[in-house]
Parts: sequence; structure tokens; C-alpha cells
Amino acid sequence: MIAIIGGTSFLESALFSDLEEKIVETEYGEAQTFQGMGYVFIQRHGEKADTPPHRINYHANVQAVKELNVSKIIGINSTGSLKKTIVPGSLLIPHDYFNLFNIPTFFDNELKFTIPGLDRGLIKVITQIAKHHKIKVVPEGIYFQVRGPVLETPSEINFIKQIGDVVGMTMTNEAILARERDLKYASICMVDNYANGIVDTPLTMDQIVMKRKQNLGKLENFLTVIIKHLIDD
Repeated sequence: MIAIIGGTSFLESALFSDLEEKIVETEYGEAQTFQGMGYVFIQRHGEKADTPPHRINYHANVQAVKELNVSKIIGINSTGSLKKTIVPGSLLIPHDYFNLFNIPTFFDNELKFTIPGLDRGLIKVITQIAKHHKIKVVPEGIYFQVRGPVLETPSEINFIKQIGDVVGMTMTNEAILARERDLKYASICMVDNYANGIVDTPLTMDQIVMKRKQNLGKLENFLTVIIKHLIDD
């Protein structure tokens, strides 16, 4: 079993439309899941896909994966590019992340530590699948986590571009909690826009939504071959 955790990019997708919807009750709350043969999809923004990123119940989503006896998670994360060379429309596979703020944990009431990180083995599999099927991806990059839902100012972007390659609001929360539950986690980042101030063209929400829709077909194709490979494996 593998889990795909995705967000608003999938609102117009038919990729998971034929799966059986099941609400998983956890001690952290409900998680909306769509289950198929060998894989499960979780809408991270909740049943109506309207929960803003800073209020997502990441604990419930990750705990639901654990309770479904799923060992691997692929997060699909919308991002802004912090580098001119990483153009909107790209798919990027982060190898690391930066998040020193609002860090979630399952260990609020016990003295327990984990070494954070993304799963290198799963990242390797994803990049090899992309290469085999001639799907163009940026094979590595650093994901810089912000809280959201407000986008960043040009001054903020000028600071964080010194560290990261893409910026987003969701991925590291899932990666941290997945590691605490001994789950393998990797991400595919959809690059929907240049972050605010990277290029001279003013950033607009219409621009972001349009590029996200354009990215969807490419992402669906990539996920289809990934799911088939990991299930057959």
C-alpha cells in the first residue's frame, strides 16, 4: 500500500474519482481518504478541500496512513520557485527541507526525539521512474516551509532564496510527522509560479491557479506510472 497526500491541485482531477471514500477516525480527528487497490488518496485540506494550510489536521492525515498499514507516502505539494532556473511548470523532487517554525510533533507529552528528513530510498525510486518514462523533473532541491496562508513579500523571498529552491506551506509538516510514525515520505513539488519578486512580472493569484491547472496533466501522468510501479513492486 502507498498513500498519496494531495491538495487543491486535485479538485479538477479525475485520477482518484473512482476510489471508495472512507472517513478514518483517529485520536487526532477525522481524515478523508479515497481507497483503491493498493493505494489510498488523502485530501489534505479536508472533506470540502477548504481548510487553509495553517489549519490542516496533519496529525489526523498522517495517523490515518499509519492505521491503514500503509508504509509509503508521496506528498504532492504546490510551490513557488525561488530560482529563475526552476521555471513554473516544473516538477521538483526535494531532497531536503528547511523549517524552524511551528514544527508539529506527535510527542508533545513525552521526551522522544527523531532525526528528520525525507526518505532517500523513495526519492531514488521516484527519480528513476521519471527517468525511465522520460518525464522531466528537477531531481533535487530544498523546500523552504512557511506557515501561510499569506504569501511572502519580495523582501522575505530575497532572504529565503538564499536557503531554498522552492517555497511552500505544507510539505515539511507531513514529512516530520511521517518520520515520527516510521513512515517513508517523499514529495513531488509542482512549481506553479515564481515566488514574489524573483522576476519582474507582478505575482497574481490568477497566474498561480492557471499554471496549477496546466501542471495537472503532467502530474497525473507521473503519478499513474509511480502508483503502478510501487504496487507491482
